[in-house]
Parts: sequence; C-alpha cells; structure tokens
Amino acid sequence: LNSERRVLIKALHEALDDPETDLEALFGVKGDHLEAAIEANRNVMGAPLMSALDRYSPGVMFKAMDFSGLPTGAQRRLLEQGVIFSGLFGLLRPDDLIPNYKLKMDANLPGIGRVLTYWKPALSKVLNARLKDKLVWNLLPGTHLDAWDDDHSYEAMVDVKFLKMQDGELKPVTHGVKPLRGALVNFIVRETLEEVEPIFRYEHPAGYRVDEAACTYDEETRTHTIIMVKR
Repeated sequence: LNSERRVLIKALHEALDDPETDLEALFGVKGDHLEAAIEANRNVMGAPLMSALDRYSPGVMFKAMDFSGLPTGAQRRLLEQGVIFSGLFGLLRPDDLIPNYKLKMDANLPGIGRVLTYWKPALSKVLNARLKDKLVWNLLPGTHLDAWDDDHSYEAMVDVKFLKMQDGELKPVTHGVKPLRGALVNFIVRETLEEVEPIFRYEHPAGYRVDEAACTYDEETRTHTIIMVKR
C-alpha cells in the first residue's frame, strides 16, 4: 500500500499548507491537541518510528489486550495474525513500524475526500487476499467496516456484539466497547481460537457471557454473530 500512502501523505501536507483548510474539522481536535496533530503530520516522513502496537498502546482497546501479559505464543499469534486499520496507512500488522500521526478513517481530506472511500479499493484487495480461507474475528467499528469491500472469501467470520441491560431493555454497548473488544482479543490469541465453539464457554472479565439463543449464523456470508450480554 506504499503508493497509496504516499499520495495520501502528499495531500495531507498540501492541506496543512493551505490557509483555507479547516484543520479543526479535519482532525477533530482543538487547541494544544490540534497543534500536536499539525506538528506530527508535518514531520511524518522523518519522525522516529515505533511498532503500531506500541504506537496505539495508549488507547483503551490496546491497553485491554495486555500484550505484555500474554504468553510468548499468544504474543506471536497477535503479531502474525492481527490486522489494524489506519487512516494514514490503510492496513498495518501490529509490528509494522510507523511514525506518530493524526488522521482518522472518517476524515474528509481536501483533494482526497473521505479517507475511508479513498482506501476502499486498495485496502479491500489486500485484506481479502490476506483473509482468504481463514477464520476471521471481526472487531472493527462501523467506520472501518465502511472502508472494506468484503468479498466473503474467508472460511468464516465471527462478529461479536456486546449488549447490556439499560432501562429494562438489552441495548448495544457503545460507550466503553473498546476495552471490551481488547479483552476479547486477549482471549482469542491466548486460547488459539481456530473455531467458534470455545467462545460459548468464555466469561468476559467485565461480566459478559454469550447468549446462545440470541446468536445467529448467516450461511450466505458464513458469518457467526455472537451476542455477549451483561444483565
């Protein structure tokens, strides 16, 4: 994806140099956070590098993965099999070396348009080839899913949804779902989940358990939708 990355970085630098660019809208931050985003993006081609896993480790999902606490074999599985979506780089392995940057997948970049739309053709081709005939655990948020034209060439997909009781109803968890997903990643790589069944015995550390009656399977897309509930 290097050629697509270079085009995106060039457009990003042009936007930074254009006084008419609304940088607050582009990066979704203000004040000191905006200044930090501008500086990081200006220096992206010559900045120090670190692994994507370490770069994103301040995020709550990556903290909940607890990579350093995983056994060596589980760490290796995460590094070899994990796929990360990135606004600036498209797709990353957890051990890919990247600089600091600020660009969300749903940003609207002058000269490019929506970043997820820009990435969709090239990203989808690479990802579909990577996932062919494999069991895929899909923990992507909706915006990142919109960047992927899924051709369903995998063996099967597992899509895990977290629900909790709220006002007498079971409702999807929105706020706070990232650490729930991170803890699930820890379980997946720790237990070497190459089939779906072990998830039904899983007790999430936050108190969620699978509601088997609510789970579904779509034969056309070979997708298991797993519902985890906290009552």
